[in-house]
Amino acid sequence: MPGMKEIKNRINSVSDTQKITNAMYMIASTKLRKAKQDMDNTRPYFESLRSEIARILYTDKDLKSRYLKEKPETGTYGYLVITADKGLAGPYNHNMIKKMLELTKEHEDNKLFVIGEVGRRYCEVHGIPHEENFRYSAKKPSFRRADEIGKIVFDRFDKGELAALYIVYTDIKNSVTEVVRCDRLLPFKKELIEDSMPENTCEFEFIPSPAEMIDRIMPEYLTGYIFSALVDSYCAEENARMMAMDAANTNAEEIRQELMLEYNHLRQNAITQEITEVAAGAKAKRRKMEREILKKKKKESVV
Repeated sequence: MPGMKEIKNRINSVSDTQKITNAMYMIASTKLRKAKQDMDNTRPYFESLRSEIARILYTDKDLKSRYLKEKPETGTYGYLVITADKGLAGPYNHNMIKKMLELTKEHEDNKLFVIGEVGRRYCEVHGIPHEENFRYSAKKPSFRRADEIGKIVFDRFDKGELAALYIVYTDIKNSVTEVVRCDRLLPFKKELIEDSMPENTCEFEFIPSPAEMIDRIMPEYLTGYIFSALVDSYCAEENARMMAMDAANTNAEEIRQELMLEYNHLRQNAITQEITEVAAGAKAKRRKMEREILKKKKKESVV
């Protein structure tokens, strides 16, 4: 059974851990608010692109383009997977890696473009083939980074190296619900933007042709979608980390309370034992003094 000193050291250790988890909770909360603000700021641009694509498709319902197909052709499928750069985010990274492994089993001919150090490290440790030169960070998402990523994967699709391109990311629904999504970016599915059709839409005459307009808009749309997914995933990561740190704080407080209760019991037992020993000593001393007084009285009576 541990003594009071060992329990006191454990209490101090738990309290120090609590300070760290509480600080990480506050940092994650601040980052989450900033990321949500970035997402709200970029959403109008992304929605405008969706609306313009919908307008073009509404004008030319029989539009033919290599970027518009209901089903992708057979060949290599590219998966753009967004993970985190570090752990301590609850099930966030685990869910992403689990989804990545499921997709690679569904379609064996694939190429993985992994964003985030956790996902890349998992692939390296478990010998999963992935694009090793594709090393982008998941933290602090920026439109410039999304543009670079978009150009790389779009160029692979244009060259015919990829028959289809999917993006795998975490969509944050609310503070307690996060969903791993897998959306097909290329070739584009028309039903993805049916809900973006502007009201009171009328037919337009496009110069150049609608097909050329689609060819010009698709790279921008791809970049916008990737940036939106990066920001959404970053929000989900910080939200998961905030929840994980909050749970860690709660657990640490419960452990600290249990240790404090055990420490107080031991301390009370020690105090009770000391009082008992003092009382027993005083009692023994009083008896000794009484015996000495009794002996002295007997001697005096004899004399």
